[in-house]
Amino acid sequence: MRQVKRRTLLLLVPLLLLAGGLVLFGIKYLANGRQWAAFSANSHAYTGGRLTSGQILDRNGVILYDAASGQYHQDGKIRRATLHAVGDRDNNIATGVKCALRDRLIGYNLLTGTTTGGHRLYLTLDAELNAAAYQALNGRKGTVAIYNYKTGEILCMVSAPSFDPADPPVIPDGDSRYEGVYLNRFLSAVYVPGSVFKIVTTAAALENLPDVEDRTFSCTGSVTIGGDTVTCPRVHGEMDLYDALAKSCNCAYAQLAVELGGDVLEQYARKAGLLDEHNVSGIATAAGSFSAGEDSQLGWSGVGQYNDLVNPCAMLTLMGSIAAGRGAAMPCLVAKEATLQGIYLSSPARAAAPIPWRADTCAVLRKMMRNAVTEIYGQNRFGDLNVCAKSGTAEVGGGRAPHSWFVGFVDDETQPLAFVVVVENGGSGSDAAGSVAAAVLRQAVQEP
Repeated sequence: MRQVKRRTLLLLVPLLLLAGGLVLFGIKYLANGRQWAAFSANSHAYTGGRLTSGQILDRNGVILYDAASGQYHQDGKIRRATLHAVGDRDNNIATGVKCALRDRLIGYNLLTGTTTGGHRLYLTLDAELNAAAYQALNGRKGTVAIYNYKTGEILCMVSAPSFDPADPPVIPDGDSRYEGVYLNRFLSAVYVPGSVFKIVTTAAALENLPDVEDRTFSCTGSVTIGGDTVTCPRVHGEMDLYDALAKSCNCAYAQLAVELGGDVLEQYARKAGLLDEHNVSGIATAAGSFSAGEDSQLGWSGVGQYNDLVNPCAMLTLMGSIAAGRGAAMPCLVAKEATLQGIYLSSPARAAAPIPWRADTCAVLRKMMRNAVTEIYGQNRFGDLNVCAKSGTAEVGGGRAPHSWFVGFVDDETQPLAFVVVVENGGSGSDAAGSVAAAVLRQAVQEP
């Protein structure tokens, strides 16, 4: 009898271990099955290490990439304009949908695995609008993005330089034409913000300096702070706060920065979401940074220089938050997902953008940015659009021309569009980036 019990136990222990292993495997399969299926050794989804399952389409159903055939869109302008959204053949662009969302493209299912041929991912992008933005950059490096701040849909996301993914070039080491070509500048780059950061300094002043809207500022072209000089590109004379932002007066904003202090400025930059990573349909963005310094360095920080760095996607999100006041959406890139047989799956959930500052602060900023357009940038550039904007000319040193920024939004419930444009070494923010923004916005409101 004892031998029977002993043998029973000897059999029972392996069975329990086997059962435990199966349970553990089942748990891991449920949790990690999608990732396992996306591994490049899966012959149902890859051939020679290249994905062969799924399609990437724009918001109108235009096929941008078909994995089974390996074919991109037939129009070379659209291929170049959507390269960083879709991805290149060899997945050197890590944030491209082909690479970053390959687990969704393969169409993994708990029951059928990856044998269904993949899924269709419909992006929020409009292919023609992206082509127009790429053309507006006219060969210059930088990024252009527009999104609907009510729905979160990114309509335009262009990064340059680019190339034709259907005919990729051989890029020699040190070829400046393709510097950073595999980087999506909208998602993964950070730039010195220049005067667009004055929006943050303005918000901090409105909420911490009770009399700031009633003040008068005087600009003689420079101001001495801590024994050093902060300069303005021109003499602005007497101004109120509205004029100081519109004319982008360094002297006024350097003095405001010193009065507010570095801790307050950093707090407001963080509230604005400019120091954090963001998530765009599962793709992480780069985080910005802020370092106040002391005396004149603090003054330059409030102006948007010194060690300030901002990611364009974070700045676009801030524009949406100011425009909406409350209820803005986080930018998203995937509109919906479907099987190749046309069965639609659930659309991705929309995330709310953080509320950066008080509602009354955002209301004043809308008025101030609207004033900058009507008084400085020129309403005629934007037709009938009620555009609120801020330009930035960000000094980058080394004898190079400054980066050009132009950010803002359309203050209109029927056209809830926010935008960001960066033209690297473009010079004047209003001239270079502002002209790109105007051209792309006019195209955007014509799109169905």
